[in-house]
Amino acid sequence: MVSLLAGFFIKNKEDVKNPKVRQQYGMLCGVVGILLNILLFAGKFLAGTISKSISITADAFNNLSDAGSSVITLIGFRMSGAEPDVDHPFGHGRIEYISGLMVSGAILIMAFELIKSSVGKIIHPEPVEFSILVVVILVVSICVKLYMAYYNHKIGKRIESAAMGATATDSLSDSCATTVVLIAAIAGKLTGLQIDGYCGVLVGIFIFYAGISAARDTLNPLLGQPPEDEFVGQIEELVMKHPEVRGVHDLIVHDYGPGRMMISLHAEVPAEGDIIKLHDVVDNIEHELRNELKCEAVIHMDPVVTGDERVDRIKAQMKELLEEIDPQISMHDFRVVIGSTRTNLIFDIVVPFGYKIKDEELIEMIQKRTREKIGENHFVVIQVDKAYYKEKNKKKLSSF
Repeated sequence: MVSLLAGFFIKNKEDVKNPKVRQQYGMLCGVVGILLNILLFAGKFLAGTISKSISITADAFNNLSDAGSSVITLIGFRMSGAEPDVDHPFGHGRIEYISGLMVSGAILIMAFELIKSSVGKIIHPEPVEFSILVVVILVVSICVKLYMAYYNHKIGKRIESAAMGATATDSLSDSCATTVVLIAAIAGKLTGLQIDGYCGVLVGIFIFYAGISAARDTLNPLLGQPPEDEFVGQIEELVMKHPEVRGVHDLIVHDYGPGRMMISLHAEVPAEGDIIKLHDVVDNIEHELRNELKCEAVIHMDPVVTGDERVDRIKAQMKELLEEIDPQISMHDFRVVIGSTRTNLIFDIVVPFGYKIKDEELIEMIQKRTREKIGENHFVVIQVDKAYYKEKNKKKLSSF
C-alpha cells in the first residue's frame, strides 16, 4: 500500500538520496501510521470494552500513543527538511533524531503505565469475557502491525532513517504484545485461568524493551557514533583511486543528520611532488566526495618520502614490529630524521578506544623493541591517536 501511495504522491520516488524525496517518504509513512494506529485503537478499545480486559484496553491505548508518535515523526521529518539558515548553517537534520527520541520516550511511558495497571489487575482480578469478535479484532491488529513493521523497516533502511527504524521496532513489539493478549483471551476461555493481568505485565515488558531499543538507535547519532562500514569503505575507495594519494588516515565523520555529513581526513602524498598539482588533485577529490557521497570534505595533505631505500626499509621494519606487538595498532605519517649520533623515527600510531595498555607504556614498549630490532641509536617520537571508526573497518590504506 505504501509503495502504491508513493507512486502517487512522491515525484522521482527512486531518488532516495534527494533530501526532498527522503522527507516525503518519511511524511507519507507518518500519515499512514497515524491512520492505521487510530483504526487499531478504535477496534481494540471496542474489544476491550466488550471483554472487560485490561490487557486489551491497555494495548488499545498503546496504539493511540503510537498514533501520537507517528505525529511526532511526521513533524520531525517536516522540520528536519528545512534549509540551512544563519543560526543553523549545518541544517536541521538532527531534528529527525530528536523526534525519534521523543517517540522512544512515549513508548517507555506507555510501558510503565501498562505494567502499573496490570499489577493492579493481578492483585484484583476480574473475569474476562470472550467472543469471536474480540479474537477477529486482535488477529487483524497483529497482521496490521506486522505490515507496519515491514514497511517502516523497508523504507527506513532505504532512506537510512533511525526514526523509522525505531517505529518499525515499536510495531514489531506491538504485534508480539497483541499476540500475548490474544493468547490470554483464549487461555481464559479454555481453562478459566485469570491470567489477563500477568499478560498485561508481559506486554508492558515487551513495550519497554522496544522503547529502550528505539532510544538507543536515535540517541547514538546525537551523541556521535562511528560511521557505517559501507560509508567508510566508499570514502576510502574514492580517495585511494587517485594514484597521487599514497595513504589515508585520521578519517573523521561528522553527522548533522541524514544526508548532512561533513568529513575530514589526511591524505598522504609524495613529498617530492609538485604542490600545485597535488593541491588540484585534493580539490578534485573534495568535489567528488560532495557530488558522489553528498558530504562536505576537508582534506589535509601529509607529505611522505617515497623511493628512499633506507626509509622504506626502516618503515617496513617498524610495521613488522608493531604487528608483533598488536595487529590492532596501525601507523602513518612516518618520517626519518638522520643525525650524526642518533636517528629519530617520527610517526603516529592509531589504537582503539579503551586500549589495554596506557599510551606512555605503549610508547616505552615500542622504543625498547625499536632499539633491539633496528638499532641502539634509533629513537621513536610517537603521537598516539584514537580510531574514530571501528578498527574492523580498517584495511591497508597505503600503497607503499
